[in-house]
Amino acid sequence: MNYAEFLEAVAKRAGMPATEAANVIRATLTTLAEGISGGEAHDLATQLPEEIRGYLHKEVDFAERLDLVEFRNEVGARAGMDDQRAAEAARAVLTTLREALSAEELGDLESELPKDIRQLTYPAGRSVGA
Repeated sequence: MNYAEFLEAVAKRAGMPATEAANVIRATLTTLAEGISGGEAHDLATQLPEEIRGYLHKEVDFAERLDLVEFRNEVGARAGMDDQRAAEAARAVLTTLREALSAEELGDLESELPKDIRQLTYPAGRSVGA
């Protein structure tokens, strides 16, 4: 998936213009990088369009444990939107991310995410097992 396709998919899912979607992609991937190991962030970045790889850059391997509320708050603060809208926008980004990754990489990512955040990688209404 190239950047234009990724951006268009997020914009459509989130119901927002491309400029806002680009901001949400940055906010979501930057927050996601905080919650996964440096190695996993690097692996994810290699499968994403060059234009957004830098959002997953980490200097340390440490993963900060974020729950869904903290994740949503961080995305909202970075994107300049309220928590509910941030959760919807983050779901649009993470659902698109799911489509962009290989099955193996997706499994690696999901293994590092708490279940409540992992839920955001699925379209609304779908659930994931424990």
